[in-house]
Amino acid sequence: MTTLHVPPFPAPARTSSPAAASTSAATATATAPPDETLSVWPASTTPLAHGDLAVGGVPLTEVAERFGTPAYLLDEGDVRARCRGYLHAFEDAEVLYAAKAFLCRAMAHWIAEEGLGLDVCSAGELELAVTTGFPADRIVLHGNAKSPDDLRAALRLGVGRIVIDSASEIARLAAAVPQGSRQKVMVRVVPGIMAGAHAKIRTGTDDQKFGLSLTDGSAQHAITRILGQPALDLVGLHCHLGSQITAEKPFLCAVRRLVGLMARIKDQHGVTLPELDLGGGHGIAYRPGEDALDIASLARKVRAELVESCAAAGLTVPRLIVEPGRAIAGPAGVALYRVLAVKRTGGQIFVAVDGGMSDNPRPALYGVRYAPRLIGRRSAAGPQPMTVVGRHCEAGDVLASDVPLPDDVRPGDLLAVPVAGAYHLSMASGYNLVGRPPVVAVAGGHARLLVRRESLEDYRSRDVGL
Repeated sequence: MTTLHVPPFPAPARTSSPAAASTSAATATATAPPDETLSVWPASTTPLAHGDLAVGGVPLTEVAERFGTPAYLLDEGDVRARCRGYLHAFEDAEVLYAAKAFLCRAMAHWIAEEGLGLDVCSAGELELAVTTGFPADRIVLHGNAKSPDDLRAALRLGVGRIVIDSASEIARLAAAVPQGSRQKVMVRVVPGIMAGAHAKIRTGTDDQKFGLSLTDGSAQHAITRILGQPALDLVGLHCHLGSQITAEKPFLCAVRRLVGLMARIKDQHGVTLPELDLGGGHGIAYRPGEDALDIASLARKVRAELVESCAAAGLTVPRLIVEPGRAIAGPAGVALYRVLAVKRTGGQIFVAVDGGMSDNPRPALYGVRYAPRLIGRRSAAGPQPMTVVGRHCEAGDVLASDVPLPDDVRPGDLLAVPVAGAYHLSMASGYNLVGRPPVVAVAGGHARLLVRRESLEDYRSRDVGL
């Protein structure tokens, strides 16, 4: 494995835009040589004077002052570049953005403009995308336990495909399809492959809630039932192995096993399925030096494996589908926090900030590690290992453990956390009623609000009475 982070596809050079230069030149200028600690930051990140950074041509301190903290920043150019990188790597495939990573109207708009499809997991995600103008026929609906509302919304809006995840869903969906219509469906197959960075995000094995097992015959039985439903049009197989996968081998193994199932379907039913969806789960680096999946290499090897396996099985090569989410949104995001307190106790230094597990539960759920950075002032103090904690009433409310920060960190300082674009706000909660942070887009030296901060009035208006 490589010890240095390699971007999964070519990224824009780290140069500020003309707009950024005119915006910040009077107060800050690029001062440092290339900084390896910025390898996991958005490609547009530029060091500025006084210890600040600019992303998308906008100084981070400016974002904090204008929009408050905590806040999430999303580099529009970085999102778009990653979309294009996937389309370039998987040139013969269909690329769907996994909305569960992060979705808002602007994100749906960017994804549509860049030519990607979308996969959603609820009527809420579906309605948001379609009412933004996203073409419904480029949307796939997932979910291990789709509600009646989910299925009704999908059929009403005309989604391209629905992924069947359980045997009980077959009859429910078939009964809901309007008379005279057919709904394209796929079957989520559990191929019996262990992959993913943590047990809680491994979904390719039989010991979890998703999909229909290849091992015990559940997938084959479901396929037979679907083919007997006139209202359902089976167009392909789907699998999703897990998340934060940094090795190529599990995906290649999944291709072989699913092509083997496709061959059995053809032999038993005389049906050649035209699509194969390998899901997502493509791993990214959260800290400098961590491994990341090489997307260009993955695309080449998956294509070669698919062609070879189909040739051996006597099958026409199906259209490949992939579903990146984290790999597109994650590295494009930055979280900004204000330090509220610094406590030195028990031989440790705790730096408490104005956010925490309500806006990023991932460290508590999966033990994810981040690389926070002091911004807004240049410190001459030496680094000390510190634990960045949130403001919530849980001992487990830890955002980052044992991170090197200047020994003079103090209340009022700003901390920025890179790789914060995926599974932060999408998993946020209302714990302690502190309110979810806003999302701010940056591009070309300008910042604009995408999602406003949740307010006390929002909580009051939802609480309907005594």
